[in-house]
Amino acid sequence: MAAKPNRSNKGNSKKSTSSSEARKEEESDESSVSVYDSGVEEYDDDDDEEEEEYDSDDQGSDEDDDDDDDEDSDDDGEGFEDQGSSDDEDDILEDQIKKAKAEDDGDESQDELELVEDFETVPRVFAKAKPLKRNKDGKVVPSESEEKVDNPEISKLVHTDDLSSDDEDFEGTGNRIGRVPLHWYDEYDHIGYDVHGGKVIKQAAKGEGGDLLDQALQNERDLEKKKYTVYDALNDKDVQLTDRQLELIRRVQAGAFAHPEHDANPDYIDYFSGVDRQISGLNSNRHELKARFQPSKFEKMLVKRMLHKLEKGDITMDYLTGKVKDMNDVKRKVKKEGENDKPFMMWKGDEEDELNYRKGPQHIAAPKLPPPTHAESYNPPEEYLPTEEELKEWEEMEVKDRPHGLLVPKKFPNLRSVGAYEHAVRERFERCLDLYLCPRVLKRRLNIDPESLVPSLPKASDLRPFPTSNCIEYDTPHDKNEDAPMIRCLSVSPDGQFFASGASDGHVRLWEVQTGRLLKSWNISKIAENGEKQEKQQEDDESQCKPVVALEWNPNGSHHCLLAAVGKCAVVIATGTAGSSDAELSDALLSAGAACKGTSGNVKNVKAAKAVNWQACPNDDNASNSSVSAFGGTCGPVVALRTTREVTCVKWHKKGDYFVTVSPKAGAASVLIHQLSKANSQQPFSKNKGGEIQCACFHPTKPFLFVASKQHIRIYHLVKQAMVKRLLSGCRWISTIDVHSSGDHVIVGSLDRRMVWFDLDLSSTPYKTLKYHEKALRCVGFHSRYPLMASASDDGSVHVFHSMVYSDLMRNPLIVPVKILKGHNVVKKIGVLSFAFHPTQPWLFSAGADGKIHLYQDI
Repeated sequence: MAAKPNRSNKGNSKKSTSSSEARKEEESDESSVSVYDSGVEEYDDDDDEEEEEYDSDDQGSDEDDDDDDDEDSDDDGEGFEDQGSSDDEDDILEDQIKKAKAEDDGDESQDELELVEDFETVPRVFAKAKPLKRNKDGKVVPSESEEKVDNPEISKLVHTDDLSSDDEDFEGTGNRIGRVPLHWYDEYDHIGYDVHGGKVIKQAAKGEGGDLLDQALQNERDLEKKKYTVYDALNDKDVQLTDRQLELIRRVQAGAFAHPEHDANPDYIDYFSGVDRQISGLNSNRHELKARFQPSKFEKMLVKRMLHKLEKGDITMDYLTGKVKDMNDVKRKVKKEGENDKPFMMWKGDEEDELNYRKGPQHIAAPKLPPPTHAESYNPPEEYLPTEEELKEWEEMEVKDRPHGLLVPKKFPNLRSVGAYEHAVRERFERCLDLYLCPRVLKRRLNIDPESLVPSLPKASDLRPFPTSNCIEYDTPHDKNEDAPMIRCLSVSPDGQFFASGASDGHVRLWEVQTGRLLKSWNISKIAENGEKQEKQQEDDESQCKPVVALEWNPNGSHHCLLAAVGKCAVVIATGTAGSSDAELSDALLSAGAACKGTSGNVKNVKAAKAVNWQACPNDDNASNSSVSAFGGTCGPVVALRTTREVTCVKWHKKGDYFVTVSPKAGAASVLIHQLSKANSQQPFSKNKGGEIQCACFHPTKPFLFVASKQHIRIYHLVKQAMVKRLLSGCRWISTIDVHSSGDHVIVGSLDRRMVWFDLDLSSTPYKTLKYHEKALRCVGFHSRYPLMASASDDGSVHVFHSMVYSDLMRNPLIVPVKILKGHNVVKKIGVLSFAFHPTQPWLFSAGADGKIHLYQDI
């Protein structure tokens, strides 16, 4: 609630000052707690004058006080604005207050200064805590010199029942709008609603409030009558403060407690220390414990132990009675007198009991005898009864070799006719010998659930997407009278729109993925034949056809070209699929290779010049060399790199300019690195280490080269020209290799049906070895975008794995087999030769020996 502005003239201020001094003298006699008086307080619209603070440092002029009041009034105005006060009214009140203060400065300055000095000279005095005396019953005994604060008028005011705000408005006529801002009702004649739903009408609407002049005159009348009112903004009415409320405000402003008889520092009374239990009655209702009426078990054990020592002679009665404090003195005395030479009993009667109490190995029960069979029955079946010839054979055999040992099955008409067993004593004796002579070992059986040993893997359905269904089949054209050519290799364009296949008939075919249409077909086996020197006359043209053993699309999306390995050549083929922005760039990349004339002029390395020869392919103006794209560009074989031995593997660098070729039979020149933009070649190794090189590939981000021999993988740093690491695969014959897009993981496939996973951050040994196929692995690879991995084998299936590699180095990769893709037929013990993932979709292309290409999609 905000206080209404009350202004008093000079005479009133003097009267209030004198009345406050008189009231101070009266209170100092009764209680030394309160020294401030509330009679001089002036109530303003802001709560500044109600909470004036008089400090020793603030002895300035009235101007400083006015500035402080202005700042406080601004803060208070912000607080009252939430309850509905407008800024215009606050500005009007502030102007009126400033004008009134300016008029009163000349008349009341002296009185106010005197009043401040009076407040500063009188120090704050608080009631000191006095020691209290109590009797045996715990009651306080008042001292004679103690002064009691006994003012019935103040006590009557303070002890009045303090009703809560809900009890004060028992009729329910107050405003009950809660925390709704009051300024929402500025445009209405009411300010809210009561508990019955009726409108709470404003004073202005009733005609009761009046203007500011009427309020100032009413305040003067209230001061004369010693009435103090405050303005309740929530209910829009004036509330008169009661005598109890004024007394509480006065005491709180004076720095004292609201209750005059409150003792802030009472003496501590130690109720429990030094209090007689019988007089105080503490724990008097507890019963005695039952254990106090029973003999102590601990004392019983102690007495039993003493008796045992007394019987053994370790202690004597003199030791128990206290005559001897240490038994060692008694033993020394006995030893000196020679009492230990007396005869004693060597054999006693309690040896068996001592054996029972002796601690030793755990007892192992004897094995049970096998249960009797049909041959031991008194009425066995006819087939168990031996013939005379069998009896003669049994007699010649040893007992352990006989089918039933010493027992000879016999048939009796009834159980009464069965006599005593003649070999019972012998068999019992032999069993006793076995139990005595043969040691027994207790073998503990581990009760382990077999399923707990299997690692818990997530469900395959939770790891989607991955290829599941065979959606499209691409048939390679061939003569009906002949078998379909084997698809040896496969590669997909970086945009996923086209893919190329290399077959055993020496053709490289360009396909469109969505339509399945065969766009181009190039016979590159003729290029290899033209470069080779034939010493013998060729009888059959088909025998001279070289298969395309390796094929890879340039990984750079701006370079539209293929790299194929056929015979002793590595042929670069322009696909003609470039767009408007890539056609010129692709032609510029291939221009250096197209300008080669069959010499090694561009090859700067002497060793490489002997091993490879760049030769441009002739440009035929036929339909196969017409561009697929509408923007034109080169299409068809551009340049052929002729080596001394057959090329089995080709791999591009990720940037699309460098590529590596592998010729296992070429010795030191088995690995060659070529640069297409400059038509240059390099021979990184001068010697062949580790046997024949099977395949090689580049690291995706670092200048590393992975070179795989039959059993090992070596990692070379091309800049430092040194070997970084050597990986031990544990395979007999490595057939393929692939590197993860992060560069930290490598998978290797071998002809002994193993797929080995290497984590380059861990060690040089395999992290995982997977053997899911039944025959040799032909191809393994990672997906460039999805956490997928696959392996193709001669068993005609492709296994798809979920291979999640985490960025957190503390977590191991998650490898889960999710799908087995089948659809190829095994021809001449050869199944799936190659596969390739779609670059942007979870799709997989597979190529088999049956001459078919399948596309598996996630459906």
